[in-house]
Amino acid sequence: MSGTLYLKSVVHTACSSLPSLLPHLFWVCSRLCLSETFSDHSGLERQDLPGDPAKEEPQPPRQHHVLYFPGDVQNYHEIMTRHPENYQWENWSLENVATILAHRFPNSYIWVIKCSRMHLHKFSCYDNFVKSNMFGAPEHNTDFGAFKHLYMLLVNAFNLSQNSLSKKSLNVWNKDSIASNCRSSSSHTTNGCQGEKVRTCEKSDESAMSFYPPSLNDASFTLIGFSKGCVVLNQLLFELKEAKKDKNIDAFIKSIRTMYWLDGGHSGGSNTWVTYPEVLKEFAQTGIIVHTHVTPYQVRDPMRSWIGKEHKKFVQILGDFGMQVTSQIHFTKEAPSIENHFRVHEVF
Repeated sequence: MSGTLYLKSVVHTACSSLPSLLPHLFWVCSRLCLSETFSDHSGLERQDLPGDPAKEEPQPPRQHHVLYFPGDVQNYHEIMTRHPENYQWENWSLENVATILAHRFPNSYIWVIKCSRMHLHKFSCYDNFVKSNMFGAPEHNTDFGAFKHLYMLLVNAFNLSQNSLSKKSLNVWNKDSIASNCRSSSSHTTNGCQGEKVRTCEKSDESAMSFYPPSLNDASFTLIGFSKGCVVLNQLLFELKEAKKDKNIDAFIKSIRTMYWLDGGHSGGSNTWVTYPEVLKEFAQTGIIVHTHVTPYQVRDPMRSWIGKEHKKFVQILGDFGMQVTSQIHFTKEAPSIENHFRVHEVF
């Protein structure tokens, strides 16, 4: 697949301190072609100077990481194809969505964080991030430890990947591979990343290809929740005030640029969207950019009318607090369907 490198080994032990609650996690690195010159924070391109040590050993560029929390039904492709019902949604398997995200967020590391439990092989339950009932409906509180768990998960996953990978081991593609993987003009700017020019690599050789193991140093993050996965984002909001008291987690929070809620929903009878002003006021102070993308399947379901009302209130309150928030509803001219619910991945 052009522009994408899959690391086949799945990180199952990313957070050794919480072995019984580990989500399965795998990652994708998109756009592995990095310019020999790089940009500083102002966007001005740095030129190598005589005697500049950076010319001999360039510093790693700033990294951007996309963290994705999937919803009900979503699982590894092989598992979904064997399920008597879930096979019909195999296009939205974890691997396929990772590929979609790799195209959507070029120059980014894509991390898919699977739920820790699937009830009846169907209902995603994020027990490691939020107190949940049997079907994964959340019971939010302010001190569950979701931020701490996410931070520790990333720290340990990054360390594992650094120990098992190196630039040399991945810098082995032939020229045909380089040409197919390195066609880009600029990165998207809607993903929370600054737009950066990325040079074309058709005439490059292998020495121009560089892969840097993931690192928290000076990194930025985009968080995405889809459907049931949005319960994790909601729980993070409830914990925000307390989480900031930890200096490491506070630094992590400050590195989050953007959060996406994609057609959030769960089996509970309320709290699909966060509507508490005191929680959203704290959230608004972070400066994080918020995007919501919904479909009639969730927000216009007459049997679950609270979802649309809560979504509207969520967006309104954040806007009142001066937060940069956008809201889009998709497929309004089509009948509500689960298929369009999943298709939000293609249009957000």
